[in-house]
Parts: sequence; structure tokens; C-alpha cells
Amino acid sequence: MGLGVEVRNRIAERAAKEIQNGMVVNLGIGIPSLVPNFLPEEMNVMFHAENGIVGMGPSPHHGDEDENLCNAGGFPVTVVQGSSYCDSAIAFGMIRRGLIDITILGSLQVSEKGDLANWIVPGKKVPGMGGAMELAQKARKVIVVMNHVDKKGNPKIVDTCTLPLTSANCVDLIITEMAVFAVEEKKLILIELFSPFTIEDVSKNTGCTFQVSPNFKIIEDY
Repeated sequence: MGLGVEVRNRIAERAAKEIQNGMVVNLGIGIPSLVPNFLPEEMNVMFHAENGIVGMGPSPHHGDEDENLCNAGGFPVTVVQGSSYCDSAIAFGMIRRGLIDITILGSLQVSEKGDLANWIVPGKKVPGMGGAMELAQKARKVIVVMNHVDKKGNPKIVDTCTLPLTSANCVDLIITEMAVFAVEEKKLILIELFSPFTIEDVSKNTGCTFQVSPNFKIIEDY
């Protein structure tokens, strides 16, 4: 099942809590693109896109879109003061040099060890992996935002990915509509739970074992 607008925004809002002032952040398409909408106005963050923008702002209001200004997924964006433009070679050079503080990506599957599979379902046509492989390996922190289960009700957090990997042992944090997991030393740790879900709900819908953090907390609302 797909996620409703309210739930997608809640996940994006939680992901935004990981961003600190002065960071350079790369966003994938889908839920990640909503993250800028939940940052304080006074926070100085430069959002990076593989198509050559450094300094993306919130999504434009309907009717204010600039047809020549979009993110890597082709969706309209705004820019903040101090933003800059470059070609894709420079944008990828920034990634490969390790200059991206955080990347926030969607995913098809994530393993308990932090393996990432987010670019293809075998048999389906896709445009390619894009920058996900470089981002997963070179960003200083990798955050995945996604549904907890797929359209058939199968867990997307699993012991071993069955889909082709984008990168191994790269994911640091997983945020779904149910919970927030940290991956530490190739172990999955439940650190937060979105109300009204329970640990039992999460366990039933997770395809691997996990530990519960001693500092575990329940997120009621922001």
C-alpha cells in the first residue's frame, strides 16, 4: 500500500530532525523531496542535487513553478540565497569526494546489516541507478525513508536483500511510517516508534530480528 500525504510528511519531518545547520544534504525523489519543507527558516542548509543544483529550497507554491528549475527527479523546486548551479560532472565530483554530509533516499529493501537495494525490481524497466550508488558509499550519513512493507504486504526491512544491491553496509538510519531504526555494527536497533504502532506491530512487519534501544522512545506528534 502507498502512504498518504500526512504519513509521508510525518516521515519527512522526522528525517529533517537529522539535519544540522551548515550541512550539505542530498535528497532522493519521493518522500526525501519533502524534507526541506520541515526545516526552520533560520537554518542554513545547502541541498544538493545530481543534476547540478546546490541550494534547493522548499517546493514552490502551485502556480509559482519555474519550468527550468527542478531537482534530479524532474520535480519543480525553489532555490535559497547563495545557491549555485553546476554540471552533473561537478555534482557527482562533490559526492565522490565525500563532501555530502547526509543523503536521504527511498528504498525497495534494506537488510539488517544496512545493505541497500533501491534501484530495480528485476523484469521492470528503469532509467538506471542514478547517483544512488555513489551517494550510498560516499555520503557521511545515509538515511532511508520508505514504507515498512511493500504493496503485497511483504517486509521491506529484511535479514538479506533479495533484490539487486545498490550498496552494501551503507545505511545508518531507517525511517518508516511505523518506526525508526539505527544500524550499528551491522545490527538493527529500534530507537523510536510512531504512535499508535506497537513494538509487536513492528516485529510482525519486519523480516528480521532487531534489538530495542535502552533509550527507545515513542513519537506521539511534532
